[in-house]
Amino acid sequence: MLFFKKKINPRRKQLRETIAAEKFANLSEFINTGIPLSFLILLCFIAASSFILSILAGQDLFGFRPIHQIISVIFISAGIGLAIAVYIYHYNNRIIKNHTRATALAGLFIILLAVARLGAFFPNRDYLAMACAVTCAIILVIAYDQRFAIGMSIIFAPLICFAAGRETDFSLFLTMSAGILTSCFFLKEIRTRIKLLEVGVFAGAAVFIVCFATSLYENKPSSSVFAFSGMMAAATIFVGVIIQALLPLIEKVFRIATSMTLLDYSDANQPLLKKLAMEAPGTFSHSLLIGSIAEAAAESIGANGLLCRVGAYYHDIGKIGKPRYFVENQMGTASRHDQLSPAMSQLIIAGHVKDGIEMAREYRLPAVIRQFIETHHGTTLIEYFYEEAKKKSNGKTAPPTEAEFRYPGPKPQTKEAAIVMLADAVEGTVRALTEVTPTKIETVVHNMAMKRLQDGQFDECELTLRELNRTETSLAKSLAAHHHGRIAYPKPADKIKLADENENQQV
Repeated sequence: MLFFKKKINPRRKQLRETIAAEKFANLSEFINTGIPLSFLILLCFIAASSFILSILAGQDLFGFRPIHQIISVIFISAGIGLAIAVYIYHYNNRIIKNHTRATALAGLFIILLAVARLGAFFPNRDYLAMACAVTCAIILVIAYDQRFAIGMSIIFAPLICFAAGRETDFSLFLTMSAGILTSCFFLKEIRTRIKLLEVGVFAGAAVFIVCFATSLYENKPSSSVFAFSGMMAAATIFVGVIIQALLPLIEKVFRIATSMTLLDYSDANQPLLKKLAMEAPGTFSHSLLIGSIAEAAAESIGANGLLCRVGAYYHDIGKIGKPRYFVENQMGTASRHDQLSPAMSQLIIAGHVKDGIEMAREYRLPAVIRQFIETHHGTTLIEYFYEEAKKKSNGKTAPPTEAEFRYPGPKPQTKEAAIVMLADAVEGTVRALTEVTPTKIETVVHNMAMKRLQDGQFDECELTLRELNRTETSLAKSLAAHHHGRIAYPKPADKIKLADENENQQV
């Protein structure tokens, strides 16, 4: 029997290939969103927490729960894991793409859960469970923010109660909630070394009050109420001391820098800042001004002003290698770009970003500071040398494309990085004005903000239009204060004339 291959219409074949290509592109896009790997991390967390909670712990016991309880534990872990995932998706979805952060977060939960379960082997298990709940809250406030820490810690607290063997003890959950809420509300940032101890004391006081009240309600013996409440409060205070010692490790794992660390890096005696001041004094002065105005702008919209200031101090460290190629360091001398082609000048100007990143890694600057070096120009166009290249082509050669004269990026990923980018741009433009007035400064700031917005430089950060408007107002106000007018000092002849006029008036 002969089988004949059916001929396929060329248009149908092309359509099938197009559909297949679209499906592959959609699949690649879905993988690049980070959702599959994040889902795998979630499954690992559910599996690990189910295993920990399935262990039958007690002073004389060790083994696993009955099968019906294990199934129940799996459902409980999955439900809380999904609640955590939904909360992350709504309030901090950048963790979905940042798998290092997601892994660190899941690891933190698993470690605390294991410690709480380990405490079930001892008689005073509630103290360790209380410490684990407060530890979770404090670390999340340090690594993220107050709202995120409160939500995640409250969702995670039932798992800790379960691990401590207090599945049906609402009083323990209520006491944990008091410690979590107090810790989160009192710990906004760490600027002093005693801050964590202060937070521990306030959280300990709240825990003592709630624990005392719930113990009285349960009609426990009065002799043990004070001792039990005091021990719960002491465990909470002890957490502050422990986290103070573990702070460098927390910063490294979550790739963050606390306010205390940022203050250390803002010291002018830091080796890199000293080198910038010596090798490129004009850039150093420019960076100090950017830091001042960016901090005020960030605080006007509730962003991290200290991070903006410190990031601005380091954003131009790449100019240390070739300081004379940048106008603020030329000190009235002839520009070295006069002897170079626009393309070569563009390479030098754009290269200070790459040089700055390499220098930051050499000096081991935290990643949270390095982002300002990478993004302070985004993918903007180096307009001056682009226009020069267009003039020199003069129709004889192919005109340059904008892509050839753009910075490599990336674009700002945070509000703070976007503010420093805008502050850097407007400060240079205002400095170039022949006559500086508040009205002109406002116009320059607004035009530059709209230019960056239309160029798509703020597309990857969470800066809203309302926040951009407030940032413009703050930058204009700060620059107007910096470039305030001065009364001209009189010349010697003018002084004599002024003295004569005063004498005649007195006569």
